[in-house]
Amino acid sequence: MVKQINLDKIKHDAEKLYLEGEFYCSEAIVKTIKDHIANEMPDVFIAGASGFPVGVGGSQCMCGAVSGAVMCLGYFFGRTKAGNEEIAKSQKTMNLSNELQDSFRKRHKGVLCCHIHVKNFLLASPEHIKQCAEFTGEMAKKTAEIIARELNIGIKNS
Repeated sequence: MVKQINLDKIKHDAEKLYLEGEFYCSEAIVKTIKDHIANEMPDVFIAGASGFPVGVGGSQCMCGAVSGAVMCLGYFFGRTKAGNEEIAKSQKTMNLSNELQDSFRKRHKGVLCCHIHVKNFLLASPEHIKQCAEFTGEMAKKTAEIIARELNIGIKNS
């Protein structure tokens, strides 16, 4: 794990992966967090994010950028075993995920629903892609900020 991160670079790299068509929103966030914070994260974790774009499998429900960000928080703080001794990890992950989604809702019409955010755009139009790239960068940055705070990782300014 790294000792310092650059939040603006994380935002930029996530947006770039999305804009260049390398990955969809949720995948771009996981890939960016892996590249900048946890290179040891298995690549299969990126694959696990592949079902979330366009609001979970194209259903336009919860924003895929938020979903990918929540996956990353689970990677760092979630539990891998059942049992009462692991519940605190699950609770912490839920609290951090709530913080993350709340920051998104406060900035974007009070909702996580992809359908609301894309209803005025033709899917895959330049306007749609621009907005979702911005959501992707924003969520990657917020996720990295939370991870850095919780794991005492330094933040380097651009």
